Amino acid sequence: MNACRLQLICAKLINALALVDSLFWKIKHSKAKIRKNKNTELQEKPADQIKPTAEILEANSSVSAKGDSKNGEPVQTFQFDELTAATSSGKDNSEILETNSSLSAKEASENGGSAQTFKFCELAAATRNFRAEVLHEGGFGRIYKGHFKSTNQVVAIKQFDRDGLKGNREFLTEVLLLSLLHHPNVINLIGYCADGDQRLTVYEYMPLGSLEDHLHDISPHKEHLDWSIRMKIAAGVAKGLEYLHDGANPPVICRNLKCCNILLGEGYHPKLSDFGLAKLGPVGDKMHVSTRVMGTYGYVAPEYAMTGQLTLKADIYNFGVVLLEIITGRKAIDTTRPIGEENLVAWARPLFKDRSKFSQMADPMLRGQYPVRSLYQALAVAAMCLQEQSNLRPNIANVVTALTYLASREDDPTAQPLQSSCF
Repeated sequence: MNACRLQLICAKLINALALVDSLFWKIKHSKAKIRKNKNTELQEKPADQIKPTAEILEANSSVSAKGDSKNGEPVQTFQFDELTAATSSGKDNSEILETNSSLSAKEASENGGSAQTFKFCELAAATRNFRAEVLHEGGFGRIYKGHFKSTNQVVAIKQFDRDGLKGNREFLTEVLLLSLLHHPNVINLIGYCADGDQRLTVYEYMPLGSLEDHLHDISPHKEHLDWSIRMKIAAGVAKGLEYLHDGANPPVICRNLKCCNILLGEGYHPKLSDFGLAKLGPVGDKMHVSTRVMGTYGYVAPEYAMTGQLTLKADIYNFGVVLLEIITGRKAIDTTRPIGEENLVAWARPLFKDRSKFSQMADPMLRGQYPVRSLYQALAVAAMCLQEQSNLRPNIANVVTALTYLASREDDPTAQPLQSSCF
């Protein structure tokens, strides 16, 4: 790999996307001024909502992504020491990104990159003009199942909302981060499209759908996840999160970890997806990153919700909620449940204090087919992750160690739990 060449290409990509973001910001405000002059009411958005690129890159002149050292892969480092955003241009948005498309699939592959650039017509053809199967519909747009006939490749194509500000921000974040981060438990970005006001990303296709599809509102023809598979999924998710926290420099805070964003491949191999809300974590002497509170109700860490101060431990809380969903089969928030049971964490807290009630927390779909000792230990891990005080939550490396152990065990379902602390 030609390191200098790769640095130059990455810098061009960042600069071009930063300029596009800046132009959307200018367009937004020019439109706002026109509306105000016509006495049309307009509510301004906070600054941290409209300067995403600055947030992503602020004060960090070096971004690196480590390979999986456990597998002996070399550490990959991408330097951005001299980034300078373009300050003027006579081109419109499509021309700017068209120029940036010189980072073609061929050039990217020659220089160690992985993200290809696609034309909108290519992705329209792959999705039968966006009439193909919708895999998921979220707050930022729809994900379609696509098929490239030329290569006979099945992919997932995400079309972001065409809101020039919101969709563009999430698009930028995902492309920037997933172009750098590569891990067996993180979704693989194949490429992206930025034709005109269209923003799309192309990912590897995950044939088993999301974890949510296998835990909640399960269709009759689907198999229920057994205990062993649940623990393997939990361990895989934790490993993906460990890579973001400990393998990336600066660390990446997912901020949107939930069951619908955990995708499953063959053998129920889990991968983290949807990085539109991700943030770079604190570096140096900083203890937190201050930002507007974003996330999904039921998953957001209490200290982040109250103060807007984001730390890696917010992701640990997120993970605790997901782990509890895996164990119990319940949703984080379920308004169909009786009063007092709608909020999963609030329902679980008193039960954590009474070991004799742990068996009540197991998913009824398991039909009692689980090692009791393993259940107790998994619940102990979840309880630690869900501590209200963030400093009492474990680091992700400790969570990985515990869950990898549980995933590798083949306990006798009749074995009695240990009487000492599990975690």
